[in-house]
Amino acid sequence: MLSLDVPQNASNSEFVHNNRILVVEDEDVIRDMIVLALEEEGYEVAIANDGRVALNLLQNATGGSDRSFDLVVLDLMLPQVHGLDICRLLRYQGNIIPILMLSAKASETDRVLGLEVGADDYLTKPFSMRELVARCRALLRRQNFGAQSQYSVRKYRDICLYTQECRVIVRNEEINLSPKEFRLLELFMSYPRRVWSREQLIEQVWGPDFLGDTKTVDVHIRWLREKLELDPSQPEYLITVRGFGYRFG
Repeated sequence: MLSLDVPQNASNSEFVHNNRILVVEDEDVIRDMIVLALEEEGYEVAIANDGRVALNLLQNATGGSDRSFDLVVLDLMLPQVHGLDICRLLRYQGNIIPILMLSAKASETDRVLGLEVGADDYLTKPFSMRELVARCRALLRRQNFGAQSQYSVRKYRDICLYTQECRVIVRNEEINLSPKEFRLLELFMSYPRRVWSREQLIEQVWGPDFLGDTKTVDVHIRWLREKLELDPSQPEYLITVRGFGYRFG
């Protein structure tokens, strides 16, 4: 059974957030409990009870006719359009909005699949509302880790990264990056010359519940070098610091 366990004085919370969260859940009781818990924390919440409605809301927000969302709480088993398909489509379109996936499927295979198609976190039912709120807060915090301004442009030598547009220009040519590659590069460019360990990069980009091997960082660094460097075997941007990790510049 799900547990609401919201603090007794939550309705008098002093904290008001500007973040807007889309909750996609077809079970009325669960959806209402999630909405209540998030609204008690001060978040603005929109709802969808099936996948098609969720996609329409997300596309309208992306198109500019509605205010954009900062996080999606997405149930896996949905009518009309499956949760995994929504996640795949968003990532294919280059949308890097954080996604917290909910599911009654608790096997390691199901969790890995959800994360591999682009979810940032995976929470199995039953769960407590306190844990859900904490995970939402963590995802939003990571999303805004270095956002002095969401409209800013990060520049370093021949590289320009447009945070709002999710675009990267290298030597006057636009390159295509996956969501994880883009987040890695944004993190590196936000803190030039800082050395990051693999574990720190996993925490910032993949999240603390990542189930894979830390070598996935090395793989993504190699892919980034192939797209950024003139000679990936002698990188000028993504530098390996032996015994510690990686730095940018």
